[in-house]
Amino acid sequence: MRYLKWTAPAVAACAALGTLGTKPQSPWYLGLKKPAWQPPAWLFAPAWTSIYALTAVASARTLERLPNDQEHRNYTVALGANLALNTAFTWVYFVGEQLKPSVAIQAVLEVSTLDLIRRSATVDQPSALMLAPYAAWGAFALTLNADIARRN
Repeated sequence: MRYLKWTAPAVAACAALGTLGTKPQSPWYLGLKKPAWQPPAWLFAPAWTSIYALTAVASARTLERLPNDQEHRNYTVALGANLALNTAFTWVYFVGEQLKPSVAIQAVLEVSTLDLIRRSATVDQPSALMLAPYAAWGAFALTLNADIARRN
């Protein structure tokens, strides 16, 4: 997979920047009212590690199979926007302590993730399936964070 040398560092940078902005032990976050159905904190790191790995591989596979330079550029831009939104959410939520704006970012991120799946499905069904956990986790996270915003 010749594009993995590009997608893996891009996804890893997103993960690293997101990790730097994640503050689950901050007094602000600990003070938020959260639903009982929120997953335990230990689940987030393995979930995101798996999602990021699948995203890097799925994107590399998709890029290798796109039929022309224009679709390649379009997918690259879509992936970059997705990773930027992913990173932005963390910083707006944990560092900026802005619940409603972070939910809006997360909603756009979910649309972006579904768009990556759509783009991948046109050329490589396994890549689209690899991105499905990202969309599923994103939908769950959107629901969770919208509920937290409502409670607070």
